[in-house]
Amino acid sequence: MNRQQLEKNIYKYASELLTEKGYVSPIDVLIKMEKLSKKQAEDWRFKRIPYLEKVISLNLGKLNHLLQTLKKIAKENQLKPSTTVYQSWGKGAKKTLRFSKTGNPHMEKLYSTHYMKQSK
Repeated sequence: MNRQQLEKNIYKYASELLTEKGYVSPIDVLIKMEKLSKKQAEDWRFKRIPYLEKVISLNLGKLNHLLQTLKKIAKENQLKPSTTVYQSWGKGAKKTLRFSKTGNPHMEKLYSTHYMKQSK
């Protein structure tokens, strides 16, 4: 899949998610695109996967393009960015989950940002 096809899919699924949920998140887009399964996302939430990038079936360049495209879509549609803290599920102490191997704060913020419709 080239970047043009990727971007077309991101726009399509972001629009669907906004209609269904009233917001769009990178994880939901990846699941809709079948680049991340619901089971993999759940395993990550239960700390069975150390960081989400490990199981996403897109290379880092395309993944970054996806995150930047979501930001662009949000701006075009006047969506409000909201950083969401992803905590682990299950027994034991709740742990903030990592999206990237490096834990880079900028990338972590891009992954954890949901874009919401503005209430009028």
